[in-house]
Amino acid sequence: MKRYIPSILTLSNLFLGCCAVVCAFNDRLEWVPYLVFTAGWFDLFDGMAARVLKVSSELGKELDSLADMVTFGFVPGVILYQLMLRSFEYTPFMPSEHQLWYALPGFLVTIFSAYRLAKFNIDTRQSKGFLGLATPACTMFFLGLIAAVQGNAGIFNKLILNSYFLYAVAALFAYLLVSEIPMFSAKANSFAWKDNPIAYPFLIFSIIILIIFGTFGLTICTVAYILVSLTQNLFTKKTT
Repeated sequence: MKRYIPSILTLSNLFLGCCAVVCAFNDRLEWVPYLVFTAGWFDLFDGMAARVLKVSSELGKELDSLADMVTFGFVPGVILYQLMLRSFEYTPFMPSEHQLWYALPGFLVTIFSAYRLAKFNIDTRQSKGFLGLATPACTMFFLGLIAAVQGNAGIFNKLILNSYFLYAVAALFAYLLVSEIPMFSAKANSFAWKDNPIAYPFLIFSIIILIIFGTFGLTICTVAYILVSLTQNLFTKKTT
């Protein structure tokens, strides 16, 4: 029986991702962050369970990627698609007809997430860190945008519900997903502070930001994660 436990956790991740898609398409975006956040815990624990129970398998790895494709690939694309639809009424010079077609670039994130997940499965260089932005981190950015829009914060809505801003975000994150930019991993091989000189301070920073800004803090933390990774890369290059 124990060999099925990791797969059950993985499929729970997939199910919650499907629920998030349904909510997003039915204009219930406020539920999406909660569903994806819960799915993320299942995604974390399925791998841990497989290692603890010593039942890791190639099937489990493939199943995990397929579940992640929905929760952390399709869901952010749907979020971006829905935000683009909303943005057209706020953005000057945008079309009043056939808006569905003009919102389709939101799925660039989904397309490049699929490419990234397939690439990650065969890339042996990403055991300790990541090359390019991981799909969960990408998804966190868009979950934060939902919170800002749902909060009706005027200054945020003017920026976020701007079609040109959303097109730029879609292109930027599509690039980051498949780029070769090294990104640090928060997964720790040990709990010692000296072995996690970046992960622990970033974790503390993230907790503070989430307490202050709530769900919108996910967007801030994602941007900070990218900037910290870029800074680390520059510092490493200077010292080598």
